[in-house]
Amino acid sequence: MSGRAESDAGPETADPETAAEQDDAEDLRQQDARRARWTAAGAGAALTLAGLAAALLRLARSTPAFVPAAYAGGAAVCAAAAVLGSRGRTRRSLWLLIAGVMVMALGDQFD
Repeated sequence: MSGRAESDAGPETADPETAAEQDDAEDLRQQDARRARWTAAGAGAALTLAGLAAALLRLARSTPAFVPAAYAGGAAVCAAAAVLGSRGRTRRSLWLLIAGVMVMALGDQFD
């Protein structure tokens, strides 16, 4: 005796429809993950460019030095978020995007 009950033994052949459904579900998960990576990377890149543009515009005016530094710092955090997002760390990327925008908004309060 093998020590296994008959109910523990798996079927000899898998159902082709079930296998196809599992393959489709896996493809959808991969597409969702790819879309999340592209979204995180794209949003990070866009916010980085916006932060750098705002920092350069604030440098041209007579504002306290903290203001362009806050925009540049927020842009750096958003750039890090874009890198993390492109590597698949989308949750961390989201939180870094939020933090970067908050830093930029703080700099805007002193403008």
